[in-house]
Parts: sequence; structure tokens; C-alpha cells
Amino acid sequence: MAGRAALASEQVGQFFVEGARGRDRLEFTEYGAGEAWVVLLPPLLVPRSVHDHAARTLAASGLHVLVLDPLGHGGSDRPADPLSYSVPAFADQVVALLDHVGASRAVVGGSSLGANVALEVAVAAPERVAGLLLDGPVLDNALAAQLAVLAPVMYAARFAPLPLRLVRLASRPLPSRLLPEWVRLARETLDQKPGTVAAVIHGVLFGRLAPSATERSAITARALVLSRPRDPFHPVGDAEQLAGEIAGATLEHAEVPLEWRRRPERLDLVVTRFARECSRGSLRGRRTRSS
Repeated sequence: MAGRAALASEQVGQFFVEGARGRDRLEFTEYGAGEAWVVLLPPLLVPRSVHDHAARTLAASGLHVLVLDPLGHGGSDRPADPLSYSVPAFADQVVALLDHVGASRAVVGGSSLGANVALEVAVAAPERVAGLLLDGPVLDNALAAQLAVLAPVMYAARFAPLPLRLVRLASRPLPSRLLPEWVRLARETLDQKPGTVAAVIHGVLFGRLAPSATERSAITARALVLSRPRDPFHPVGDAEQLAGEIAGATLEHAEVPLEWRRRPERLDLVVTRFARECSRGSLRGRRTRSS
């Protein structure tokens, strides 16, 4: 699978969105081609490269994949204004990306807070969602662990930024090609100005973290929910709760922690099969409506 994935075409793109503070530039990577679209979203503060392998795998199976850096992430603009950031704002950016590439519908997915953004897209713009891929969603059971980590990071970034600046500088010297993938991803995550880190966390934590249980129960799109064992930041209970709320959901338990990152072969097959089935249904429906 990995060998085929390397053959998929890749190109970096950008587009602009209008926000309360003005015009912002967002960056994404496009993999493959065709009319069956998938959008992948990273966890909070993590760059879109976290989904490189999954995107290449999906593109190698014939899907047209977009991996977005939401505002404040990766190669996108990073304003130091907390009002620029929220899960609903990130969802609006996904819809703007679909408009930019001319995609009427897509399988929308993400990891951690990226899964929450995908849920928000399904609530705000259900007609744009062909399916949901939800890896480690962050709901009620995860809040204590998430707050225990993110709140001190936000405080340090706002009021004691020097250590974060030193970590950022220390992570730069080695060329990326010499680093293992997980080290390279960690360095890209750390390479951010403290003001942006504080603003992103502030905006997300003090905003709407996810759609309500009532809104989630009204989602009609098919969903694949991936649970993570022995992960306090993404408890199995949240994945099980979400799979029980969405009528068209399937729950897939990972066999080991971070299986989709460390040993992705099994889950790659599960995810690819799900995305292709959702996309086939979406394309059939579109042809029927236009005939």
C-alpha cells in the first residue's frame, strides 16, 4: 500500500478566507485526482503533514484528497488573536476549501480536535458531507486530560514565553531529511510563536468544542469512528458514545495505542474501504440528480 501511495500526485495550494480581523491565507496539500473527494484535518496545533501517509494511501486507491492546515496551523496564517480561532470557524474553513476546489461533497475526517471539526461541518453544512472519518474525537470524557495539558501550555505561552522560544530555536538545526518522521512532526508542531499557540488554545477552549449531543444525534451521514485504547486524551468512552449517537456510525477499535500512526496497514484498509464506499454513494446520487 505504501509503495502505491508514493505514486499519487501531490501539490500544495492556498486560498483566502475573510474573517473578523481581515483576510487570511490558508494552505493545503492536494493528493490524487478525480471527483471522489476526501478532506483530512489535523489535531490541535499539529501541522497537516501528520496525515501525509493516510492521504497518499487514500489517493493511491483513486480518491482525491485534501489535507488542510486550519488557521493557526502549519503553513497557514497564524494571527495572535484568540477571536480568530474556534472549532466552528475551522469548520467554515473546510467548507471554503470545498468551494475553492469546486467539490460539492466530500468525506470529511480528522484526528482528535480535527474529528470535532469534521462533526461541526456535518452539523453546519450536512449537504457537503458524504461521510465522516472520526479518529479519537474529543468529547466529555476527554475534557479533564485535555485541560490539564492545554491550560498550562496556554498560560506559559502567554505569560512565560521564553522557554517555548528556546524549544522552538533548539528544534531547528538538523535538516528535516535526517529526522525520523515522528521527530520531524514534533519539530514542526513546536515551531510556532508563543503568541499564536496561546491564541489558538484560548480560542478553542473558550469556544464551542463540539456539537451538542442533540446535534450529533441528528447527523445522517455515515461515520467511521476510530477509538484509541489506553489514551487518556482520547478515551474509548468518547468514541463509543459518539458511535452510539450517530445512526449511521461504525465503531472500529484500534488494537494498540496510536495504531493508525505506528502500524497503519490494518486501519488503512478499513479507512480506505469506508471512504470509497461513501464516495461511490455520493457520486451515484449526484448522477441521479443531474439526469
